[in-house]
Amino acid sequence: MNRINKVLKEKKDILSIYFTAGYPNIDDTIEIIKQLDRSKVDMIEIGLPFSDPLADGPTIQESSTKALKNGMNTSKLFEQLKNIRTITDIPIIIMGYFNPILQYGVENFCEDCKKNGVDGLIIPDLPMDVYLKQYQEIFKKQNLLNMFLITPQTSNERIRLIDEISNGFIYMVSSSSITGSEKSYGEEQKIYFKRINDLKLKSSLLIGFGISDNNNFKEAINHSQGAIIGSAFIKHIAQNGVYKISDFINKIRGITI
Repeated sequence: MNRINKVLKEKKDILSIYFTAGYPNIDDTIEIIKQLDRSKVDMIEIGLPFSDPLADGPTIQESSTKALKNGMNTSKLFEQLKNIRTITDIPIIIMGYFNPILQYGVENFCEDCKKNGVDGLIIPDLPMDVYLKQYQEIFKKQNLLNMFLITPQTSNERIRLIDEISNGFIYMVSSSSITGSEKSYGEEQKIYFKRINDLKLKSSLLIGFGISDNNNFKEAINHSQGAIIGSAFIKHIAQNGVYKISDFINKIRGITI
């Protein structure tokens, strides 16, 4: 069983942490994963930096720009991950835009994901119909799950189709704005969350965008199986370095040491 599915089957209140590969320093990727493993997060999302990240807010954009300047690229990330399964058994997802994957070669990219311990992908700008026609079988061959995103603007019909073809979780974007822009969930988001829950989907839902503290986290898991945190975590490591990650994770979970 894919590690992502194992976690989805066994755990509730899932905490998935996103960070940009090669940030703050190019060799921090593995140390961050080690610290996240020690902090007992449930999933790890590694952002593949890209020069034109349209859906990302300023925090993730800045981390991506810095990572690229540091020399991070697809080949370097796979080189860093080659022994990752001696370090952690936590599911690892690469999140990135399709252009670098296409340049690398989709089949080669998926083979190297499998070879280097990656369990799934989130590719926000890969159209669903293109994935189904051209790439689904390549993903399946390498036992890679492809997670689709939905937003408040996504129609019920499209959500049901995504649910039908999904073999992992659905990434439930909390709002139509860019990442890192929400402080709390308003009435609009709550209506959206209820609409999605009323659809009784078979797939697990993880909520992302705008989660930065224990209150946000608790609210997100009231409406889903878990939460994804990116911008707030990147701000934390920018301010505190990579050796105080457990402080951030404990704060999100509401654990007092």
